[in-house]
This record gives sequence, structure tokens and C-alpha cells, in this order.
Amino acid sequence: MTNRPTDAAPALADPAPPLSDERLRREGRLRRAFGRPELGALAGTILVFLFFGIVAGDTGMFSAKGVLNWLEVSAQLGIIAIGACLLMIAGEFDLSLGSMIGFAGMVIAIPVTQYGLPLWAAILLAFSFAMAVGYLNGIIVIRTGLPSFIVTLAFLFILRGLTIGLSRLLTNRTLVGGVREHAEGDWFAALFGGKVGGPIFVWMAQHGWLDTLPNGQPVVQGVSMVIVWWLVLAVLANWLLKRTRYGNWIFASGGDAVAARNVGVPVTRVKVSLFMFTALCATVFAACQVVDFGSADSQRGMLKEFEAIIAAVIGGALLTGGYGSVVGACFGALIFGVVQMGIFYTGVNTDWFRVFLGVMLLIAVIFNNYVRKKVTGGR
Repeated sequence: MTNRPTDAAPALADPAPPLSDERLRREGRLRRAFGRPELGALAGTILVFLFFGIVAGDTGMFSAKGVLNWLEVSAQLGIIAIGACLLMIAGEFDLSLGSMIGFAGMVIAIPVTQYGLPLWAAILLAFSFAMAVGYLNGIIVIRTGLPSFIVTLAFLFILRGLTIGLSRLLTNRTLVGGVREHAEGDWFAALFGGKVGGPIFVWMAQHGWLDTLPNGQPVVQGVSMVIVWWLVLAVLANWLLKRTRYGNWIFASGGDAVAARNVGVPVTRVKVSLFMFTALCATVFAACQVVDFGSADSQRGMLKEFEAIIAAVIGGALLTGGYGSVVGACFGALIFGVVQMGIFYTGVNTDWFRVFLGVMLLIAVIFNNYVRKKVTGGR
């Protein structure tokens, strides 16, 4: 006779819901907040704005013209800081960034002024050369196993030497001018030089929202294209890093390249492509300078590679790779621009700016190391 459950059999009680501890929720939110790479850069940006708002608030630094001045300085650094940041997250460095700026500028200016090449073609030629050098950097690093610090340091000297040597050989000088007249009417050059939004500023001046010059023109003629490029690259790079599988590959390649390869991440392709992207960012910077100034100088870009790395570190990128933020790097570049122009507006000797860079780098590294230990539970 089989045993059948009776109606009198007690039903199993539903398990009690786990108790929620408010302290754990607070700790989780706090841990997530501290885990944001851009936290330190955001705090630093707020402090810098507060400081110069008090010290230089009545000097015109925060007028429309003043804002665009320090935004343009920030944008110039921000463009290359974005490339440097992504590469650092992937666990590599590119110390040839600054030399690439000078080299790409000469590749644009010399063919245009000496051989009559259209400016649009010279700009495309510069991008081709730069990305080829970036590819070569990446391949050498991956195939030889040498530190990217050493490989790109070598290219720092190679590119700077080529820039000076070729400019002297082909033009007998290291400053090549005469580009501005070739930029007139060139649609492609307009993407890198000049200003946008002029009618908006004229409209604002007509309504009394913006100061005007004696001739009736607004004090601000438009937004520089270098600022536009900075914003476009920042949005695209942040989307790539946070919203795509390729962004996950970047983090994985910098966190543990061996483990990433074992789970199918194309580490070689990721790192080589990021070296190429870094060179592309340097060329965007160079093209904007050449078109705006109408010349190329073999000394341009000096020490910019270190400033880009500092901006990325201030923005939360770890020197060991696997951690960082494009938004944080942009905040780091913004801090640079505000401080550099703020020192000018307050009349302080600009020689002290380098001291600030060193102090900010040291503080950022200490803070990022502290955050990393708090997040990972390390000692």
C-alpha cells in the first residue's frame, strides 16, 4: 500500500526573506563611489574652479572670452590625453606622442609649401604616416616583449630627429610658414582650423548678452575647432570604453594580458590599434595647430607626452593598467587649462606651472593607489 500525502500534512513554510542591512547598502554605495576613476579629478576640478573663482574672478578669466581661452588650452591637451588614457588602461605607454605632433605638423606643411600638394591631401598623408608609426610601435612592443616605455622612448628621439633633419634638409629652416593661404577655400582644412558657431555669438551680442568690440562685432567670434575635436573624441572614446565589447577588451588587456588571451581576447589587435589611435590623436592636435597658426615648427609638442600621461593619471588611470576613465582624463586636461590660464590672469610667474604639474602628479598617484587598495581590499 503506497503512502499518500494527506491534507493534514504540514506545508513547508516559505523561507524568510533575508534581512536587509542599511549599513551594507551604504558601504556598497560608498565603495562604488570610491571606485569611480574620475572621482579624484572631479574633486580637483571643483577645487581649482573655486580657487580661481575667488582669486581671479574679477580679472576676466570667467568671461566668455576667458572661458574659451582656457577651454582651448584644455582641449589641446585633452585630445592627446584621451589617446594616452586608453593606451594606459590597456597597460602600455606612448612617449612618442609629443614628437609625433611636431613630425605630423611638418608632414603637412612641407609638401604644401614646397611641392604644391593640396592641404587636404597633406593632412591625409600626415594621418597615414602617423598611424603607420603607431602600428610599428605596437608591433615592436608585442613581438619583442620589450616595455612600451623603451620602444616609444626610442621613437621619441627618432621622430624628433627626423622632424628637425628633414625640415632643415628640405627647407633650410625649422619653422615652415605659408600654410594659411593654402587653407583658404579648402573644405577639409576647415575641419581643423577656424571657428564654429559665429552666428550664435553675433545673436547673443545683439541681445546684449555678450560684449562687443568697437566695430560692433562680438568679443568672441566662435568656438575653436580644437574644442570641437576634443568633445567629439571624448564622447566617442567614452562610449567605446564603457558601452562596447572592445572597451571590455581594453580593460582586460591591461588587467591581465595572459588571462585575457586565454579567454579569447585579441590582445595584440587591441594594443596595436590603441597605439595607432594615440598617433591619430597626436595628428589631430598637429593639424589643428598648423591650420590655426599657418605654420609648422619642429619644436612643437615638446614634453606633451608627459603632460598627457599626467592628465590621464590625474583622471584616475593606473600606471599598471586595467583601470581608468576617459572622462577623468578630460577633467585632468581641464585642470591643466584652468590652472595654466589662471596663473596668467592672476599675474603669477608662469614658471611655477611646472611645479604645479609635478605636485598634481604626485597627489594623483598617491590618491589612485589609495583608492585601488580600498576597492580591492589590498594592503
